[in-house]
Amino acid sequence: DVLVNNAGVAPLQRLDILQTTQESFERVVGVNLEGTFFMCQEGANWMIHLKSKGLEDYSPRIVNISSISAYTSSTNRGEYCISKAGISMVTKLFADRLAEYGIPVFEVRPGIIMTDMTAGVKEKYEKMIEEGITPIRRFGYPEDVAKCVVAACSGLLDFSAGQVLNADGGFELRRM
Repeated sequence: DVLVNNAGVAPLQRLDILQTTQESFERVVGVNLEGTFFMCQEGANWMIHLKSKGLEDYSPRIVNISSISAYTSSTNRGEYCISKAGISMVTKLFADRLAEYGIPVFEVRPGIIMTDMTAGVKEKYEKMIEEGITPIRRFGYPEDVAKCVVAACSGLLDFSAGQVLNADGGFELRRM
């Protein structure tokens, strides 16, 4: 079994953190963070139950999709950044708790990915990519994220539980 927590929403309106509404905050954090936490809890309990049955070759995994916004400040969508930073901690907590059961938990952090969520700011991101915000100068695609999920589910990374797989074109690199 594999649980991939990929549900996510952005704010309906990008507002400066000094104007963010409680409704927007609760919506984004509710779907992105609370949803991920409780799906991990539900999935983990089910996986532990099945493990206790002694099933042969049963190697469940959990993969949480966060974002480079987990560590990148965007003051015009703070609730999104907070929700994604929280997913990073959810991943660590469940990786720690589930290690004794042999259930690895990973985090995949997409960068600037060509999706409906980025369509409204496509020109802004195109300019940033052209200017070198990422060493790999192109938009990422959903397939790039999916490949990280496949890697996490492959079994080849199980001794690296709790780790982050970046699908970000090198955004996380600190460069001079």
